[in-house]
Amino acid sequence: MSETSKEVPNSKKITTVYELIAFVALALVSKEIMDPFFGAYAGPASLITTLIILTIYVRRVGQTWSSMGLRSLPNLKAKLMVLPQALAIFVTVLITIVILTKGLEAVGLTFMSEPIEGETERWGDIQGNLQLYLILITLSWVSAGFGEEMFFRGFLITRLKTVLSDIYLSSAISVLLAALLFGYVHYYYQGLAGFVNAGVIGVIFGTYFLLYKRNLWPLVIAHGFINSLGFTSEFMGWGL
Repeated sequence: MSETSKEVPNSKKITTVYELIAFVALALVSKEIMDPFFGAYAGPASLITTLIILTIYVRRVGQTWSSMGLRSLPNLKAKLMVLPQALAIFVTVLITIVILTKGLEAVGLTFMSEPIEGETERWGDIQGNLQLYLILITLSWVSAGFGEEMFFRGFLITRLKTVLSDIYLSSAISVLLAALLFGYVHYYYQGLAGFVNAGVIGVIFGTYFLLYKRNLWPLVIAHGFINSLGFTSEFMGWGL
């Protein structure tokens, strides 16, 4: 993650800090407000609501999501590269999580490999339930694939890099802070394992986001596929 020496005006940094505070607060508070009404789906509902409001705001200030990674791919080569780029993310996530899980087990910490308490109660019994499976697959792409990548990588990392532009290792710090928040929003229903798992994935996705020059499309595909694979495993009873 290379650093740039481009100076950002203090006025822009201050505005960006306000943006970060406002939209992170909106995402967290709206989730709590929606929880009694949406239950397990409060997180996705609040994220989508936040993104709608954020999109309106971005347009009002004369910006677009393309500046935060959701850009058009200019040619056939760029389009064809998305799949191998997404595959690289998937393989990195798989290898990293396996090494982390086995490493923690080697020192007597097994929380990463234990079933997540309350997961079935949260989503319901997916196995053999085609209707629920299709709902969750849709959420895998709409809320997780697009929504989480747009917010946690596209918005948060680009805005954090603006605020921290004059700090050494601003890219690494921006990726880490966004990953910590990503882990936190998974903690409330997945516990410590969810926090660590999502946090590590957040670091990997954030790193690739910058390596791919802020191109969100490989991240969207990889994220949607990873979640879809998990739900498909539960639906089929594979026990992965």
